[in-house]
Amino acid sequence: MPKWLHDMGLNAYEYSLTRGINIKEETARLIGTEARKYDIAVSVHAPYYINLASPEKEIAKKSKEYILDSLKVATWLGAKRVVFHPGSCAKISRQKANENVIHMLKQLIDQAKDYLQSGMFLCPETMGKLNQVGTLDEILHFCSLHDNMMPTLDFGHLHARGLGAINSKEDYQEIIDRVENAIGYERTKSFHSHFSRIEFTEGGEKKHWTISDTQYGPEFSYLAEVIIERRLSPTIICESRGVMAEDALKLKNIYEEKITLSNNGNI
Repeated sequence: MPKWLHDMGLNAYEYSLTRGINIKEETARLIGTEARKYDIAVSVHAPYYINLASPEKEIAKKSKEYILDSLKVATWLGAKRVVFHPGSCAKISRQKANENVIHMLKQLIDQAKDYLQSGMFLCPETMGKLNQVGTLDEILHFCSLHDNMMPTLDFGHLHARGLGAINSKEDYQEIIDRVENAIGYERTKSFHSHFSRIEFTEGGEKKHWTISDTQYGPEFSYLAEVIIERRLSPTIICESRGVMAEDALKLKNIYEEKITLSNNGNI
């Protein structure tokens, strides 16, 4: 995989543990060695079924353990970022869900201190459905708990959760302003990100689409301009439906075209 990505012209890869943690240490270390050889930045996405907000103590405890296990896999892979979904507030109030997440995150931070001291980052993700924990403000509050917590800004999710909230360069600027005000420039500079076009309903996210499906937002070109103007260097993982690598290259090409325009004074 790392060589294939390198040959395509890509330089980041998110290893998915979303369906379960079943990779062997030997395999993970081989992938990590190849990634370093081809200069591919690796991150890890923890299982989808994590729910730190759960009122059921055993589910919350297991969720914390899944993140700890994901951190272990990340060390094998040579990854420095573990992305996770905070949880659901479908059955309890949003306030109680957030209290539960914060309680579990404090335990997680304590138990993961060796990983964090080694330079690992926990990256809670902004979520696309209204009944999920993961508004921008919620994620930024979680990230205030420790310097080694970094937001995963999923712009498609933010767009869908806001029922079409990102439509201009100014909308992206406002998001980055909020991030920087909450956690400072250094972490904002290297934020983690997912990007895809997303269809939504009144409940938020419905379905991921491709960059070619222009009837759905948000637009990447505005984000590219903000990244360049504010001298940011995020890791952006493409989550287009069915064509992630191909669309990742399209995003990279848009970004590089914007750099050329910027150098010529046209942004």
